[in-house]
Amino acid sequence: MISHIHPEHFFDGQTVRKNICVSIEQGKIISVAKVADEKAEKIAGLMAPGFIDVQVNGGGGALFNSAPTVETIKTIGSAHAKFGTTGFLPTLITDQVAVMEQAADAVAKAITENTPGVLGVHFEGPHLSIPKKGVHSPEFIRKISAQEMAVFTRQDLGKVVVTLAPENVAIEDIKTLVAAGVRVCLGHSNADFDTVCNALSAGATGFNHLFNAMSAFQAREPGMVGAALLDDNSWCGIIIDGHHVHYDAAKLAIRAKANGKIMLVTDAMPPVGTTDESFPFFDSKVIRTGDRLNALTGELAGSCLDMAGAVINTIKHLDIEPNEALRMASLYPASFLQLDNELGRLQPGCSADFVMLDTNYNVTQTWIAGQQVSVTKV
Repeated sequence: MISHIHPEHFFDGQTVRKNICVSIEQGKIISVAKVADEKAEKIAGLMAPGFIDVQVNGGGGALFNSAPTVETIKTIGSAHAKFGTTGFLPTLITDQVAVMEQAADAVAKAITENTPGVLGVHFEGPHLSIPKKGVHSPEFIRKISAQEMAVFTRQDLGKVVVTLAPENVAIEDIKTLVAAGVRVCLGHSNADFDTVCNALSAGATGFNHLFNAMSAFQAREPGMVGAALLDDNSWCGIIIDGHHVHYDAAKLAIRAKANGKIMLVTDAMPPVGTTDESFPFFDSKVIRTGDRLNALTGELAGSCLDMAGAVINTIKHLDIEPNEALRMASLYPASFLQLDNELGRLQPGCSADFVMLDTNYNVTQTWIAGQQVSVTKV
């Protein structure tokens, strides 16, 4: 069955237009044309490509590490869909091998069952740097072994992202991961500039939450931040919540980095979509104060940010024009995942993953594969 939608305004990923009819069949966009069908469903607001979040630890009260199951993935996806996320990577932070294997099994099953929005999995650790561990449990941080490599290189997990500290992982192991199709991100690292550059030469293509938990830029040692901003071929995730990165530092990064290579991420935790003021975290807990999350030991512990909020903050506080902010939330992460031939834009042949936004860029509707999955009253 073909459905026809006539949005008030239409953003295809490049330009905004009016008087457009989008035709959808079997989850795909089959045509984008001038309005001709009077029976087309009229929807107020701006239709834009759905948001893609490559770093989602939790949402809806659920943390992927605490219960690495399909049910948890569904809960997280449903919570974030309310804020326009149509594609995401459930993210497992540093943990035991057994938990990693359970998480991989859950993601593989979610993909087999066509769970809405699941694009793959992000393993943030466990091969990180103790000095830059953040809230990651030091007892689980370790060298890479055949067990972890077997998990990372599974071919039934969709898009796999692995965040690692290059000073603690051999170049040959990075090359092995890249050869298996893994998108290697660098982060939670105290590596010097040359070590980072060597990892990039080995095939690493991303940086995990730019500025946070990585060696800083200095005059005589550019560090990981300097390498990230200087390299034109890699992508940087960035958390625009006003806590992780000063807004002016984010502005500077966007000016310095090649266009299209900075993408919005949330690093979201369980409180997203809830009013919860705390949640258990391994053998401790995390406290929410307004829109900020901190471990009992004081470190930032992920965020309460959602992708719609990230877009709004980018427009409001970084002085980025709206179309570019929307691309940072959709096209650029799709490009990082090598999915931009079907996601991150609205044109014939692409998946019908889109959001409807009001004039303030709040999400009013979310559609995944041509199916409406969320309606939000704003």
